[in-house]
Amino acid sequence: MIAIFYLVLQLLKLYYYVVLANVVISWLVSFNILNTQNRFVYSILEMTYRLTEPMLNRIRKFLPNLGSLDIAPVILLLLIWFIEMCMHLYLKPMIL
Repeated sequence: MIAIFYLVLQLLKLYYYVVLANVVISWLVSFNILNTQNRFVYSILEMTYRLTEPMLNRIRKFLPNLGSLDIAPVILLLLIWFIEMCMHLYLKPMIL
């Protein structure tokens, strides 16, 4: 049971880094620092997009239209942090 607990925590941390990488790479592409004609850059952007976009679309359904400002990744990162804290506070004492 402890192994599953720590596996879920590590998966949440990994997803946190994927969301963060998606945000940073999309900024770099929009400011023309990275070129999507490069195959490696395109594949990394596509991978992070496919991993994060389903969750971000669900969050965007509940957010008001803020124009070009997208705060869905910030809310997703806060949600991941909240789940990790709840796991540490409520599940960890029950397991250990």
